[in-house]
Amino acid sequence: MNPVKSLLRVFGSQKMAALILLGFSSGLPLFLTSKTLQAWMTVEKVDLTAIGLFSLVGVPYSLKFLWSPLLDWFTLPFLGRRRGWLIILQIGLLIAIAAMALQQPKQALQFLAINAVVIAFLSATQDIAADAYRTDVLEPLEMGAGAAVFVLGYRIALLLTGSLALILADRIAWSSVYLLMSVGMALGIIATLFAPEPKEINPPASLTDAVILPFGEFFQRQGAVQAILILLFIVLYKLGDSFVNNMSTPFLLQTGFTQTDIGAIQGGMGLIATIVGTLAGGAFLSKIGLNRSLWVFGALQAISNLSYLILAQVGKNYQVLVLTINIEHFCAGLGTAAFVAFLMNMCNQRYSATQYALLSSFMAVSRDILVAPAGSLAKITGWPLFFVISIFAAVPGLLLLPLFAPWNPKVLAATRPGLEEEDIWEPK
Repeated sequence: MNPVKSLLRVFGSQKMAALILLGFSSGLPLFLTSKTLQAWMTVEKVDLTAIGLFSLVGVPYSLKFLWSPLLDWFTLPFLGRRRGWLIILQIGLLIAIAAMALQQPKQALQFLAINAVVIAFLSATQDIAADAYRTDVLEPLEMGAGAAVFVLGYRIALLLTGSLALILADRIAWSSVYLLMSVGMALGIIATLFAPEPKEINPPASLTDAVILPFGEFFQRQGAVQAILILLFIVLYKLGDSFVNNMSTPFLLQTGFTQTDIGAIQGGMGLIATIVGTLAGGAFLSKIGLNRSLWVFGALQAISNLSYLILAQVGKNYQVLVLTINIEHFCAGLGTAAFVAFLMNMCNQRYSATQYALLSSFMAVSRDILVAPAGSLAKITGWPLFFVISIFAAVPGLLLLPLFAPWNPKVLAATRPGLEEEDIWEPK
């Protein structure tokens, strides 16, 4: 078969159309409870410490592995094993995001927090279902294309909620912005209704099996000590990047940039730089291997925070802002390419839904929990010293690399565990 026609057939299928919209649905809620919400709170003159603590709203992303086995085991009585969960969660998200239009950050911060936590919980659970659907529906030769279109949809959603939302907020009320953003969930609902159903597979016989088998296999395969070190590495690898990411919007607003500036440059140009960095990272990874990529990209990710330090020193300067956003987001994209490849490689294909939920939950710990004191730290130290600290926060993760990803010339094999019958783990 002509390879061009074959490629067009893969990308032009109903399956890929569904995945790009499901990726959009998966990405839509994230910024609405983090960066974009922080901008709203900053404009409403909410205390900087409270804004920093609002990163704890994202705790469900860190804990989603706790209830991920439920989605593997229990099937709702409509739309199949994966799509039934997706449709319920997407309808819930549409309602919860629309409810943010009723909130008043300055007058009732506690109700805003409750609403945001509900969105984060539903969003984290939707991620579990979407990751599982993607795993089940794609054939082996479609995996690369499927992952690409899903991420493309996810990034388009981030562009909408991180860029367009801020631009709109300079022209209409924030409550109206959230109401408009909630309508975007309708795309995910439509995609779920018309998405092809994955092949029927036997779910775990019990909830106990759904919980025990994936976790037991991971720790047996890696060994207890190695497994703990890997989980610690996952928590720490992007910690420095998370510090900057958590407080960049309040920093830029306090430096004098407008919401439109931030939406156009950080939300728009920054996301494009992230996509370019991710693609470049994937290309380099195939050349130098996963281990070396983790080293090189992790170091660049840390060093890129120097650009924010320079911006903090020079103040409101659009040329430096553009340079800062492009450098930081491009290097973050490089790090993401290697990091996601590492997470996928850690999963046994037999239990990839639950194991990926576990690993990505640990990844979210640094993004949502460890950076919670960032606002208070910035108040105490001032912005220049804060960005210096963010660079050093990246060092512990890099120091763990020699233990399980030593610098060597070997390219990681393309295979992953779980392909042979003997890889099935049974509890003793």
